[in-house]
Amino acid sequence: MRSTTRTLSAVALTTLALPALLAGCTAEKSGGDSGSGGGGGTVKIGLITKTDSNPYFVSMRDAAQAEADKMGAELTAAAGTADGDNDSQVTAVQNMIASGVKAILITPNYSKAIVPTLLQAQQKGVFVAALDTQTDGNKGVDATWATDNTEAGRQQGAYVKAALGSTTPILAMLDLQPGVSVGDQRHSGFLDGMGLTDGSPEIAGQENTSGDQGKGQTAMENLLQKNPDINSVYTINEPAAIGAATAISNAGKTDAIVMGSIDGGCSGVQAVQDGKIAATVMQFPSKMAVAGVDAAVAFAKDGTKPTVPPTGYIDTGVQLITDKPLGGLPSQDTAWGLDNCWGGKP
Repeated sequence: MRSTTRTLSAVALTTLALPALLAGCTAEKSGGDSGSGGGGGTVKIGLITKTDSNPYFVSMRDAAQAEADKMGAELTAAAGTADGDNDSQVTAVQNMIASGVKAILITPNYSKAIVPTLLQAQQKGVFVAALDTQTDGNKGVDATWATDNTEAGRQQGAYVKAALGSTTPILAMLDLQPGVSVGDQRHSGFLDGMGLTDGSPEIAGQENTSGDQGKGQTAMENLLQKNPDINSVYTINEPAAIGAATAISNAGKTDAIVMGSIDGGCSGVQAVQDGKIAATVMQFPSKMAVAGVDAAVAFAKDGTKPTVPPTGYIDTGVQLITDKPLGGLPSQDTAWGLDNCWGGKP
């Protein structure tokens, strides 16, 4: 992913009065942090997403805003300029600390590089939670709400394997890029679901896409040129899959290749319904945002912090979506998917 020092994109959002009673969460109290609030006044919460253009993060921001309005809190949103932009996220955290927020919710662009800045926020008594992506070693955060990306990858792999049946996979891997935890977890989960390893001869080739539609198309074109017999494709996300579907269609191979994906965006679910993707695994960014805002308000009220499982994060779930269900793999169809997708109808 790209790191940049381009100008931080920020959106200031509505302020409402804090009700006398705020909803708490099942949790344990902190040891008297200075940022635990306790008094009157509006609870100020910062939300920092990876970008402000990806529909996934737009839906997360919208859900956070709606929940903040419901809880009578003030939400300030900021974002990196692109996936991988740690510098802008660092600046956003520092600005939010200076503005007096009680909590910061962040989807880290770089799980390791952001940790020192988040630790500084905690030292100032700010509640910090990661959404969508864990920090390195879960450091610098009080809680994390995220998709089990390994399980999402496993479900994608299990579906592709079942769809192939007795046919030996000739597999193309359209990855994110090395060293990014979400990509690594989905990659390894997919291979586990397929019953393969990184060294398996069934893997015909691998390309990095940065999760981008155009790069997904180019990567698929390259891999098909190297091996026109590819019959199965792993994709890191739906934009990469939609790009790959264009390359596959242009090669006249739509009916000969089984491709899975992960995300659950409305455009991705529509691509499943249209037959461009065989199945996708839906995740739920709105659940992450709502839980994060609720926890921030509870912390500001009395210092309560959520109880985090041994995994280091609170799983917000996944759901396999396909119109061609296969035995032993619980799934929902695309009608359900379009009712529950994020990002707006295509």
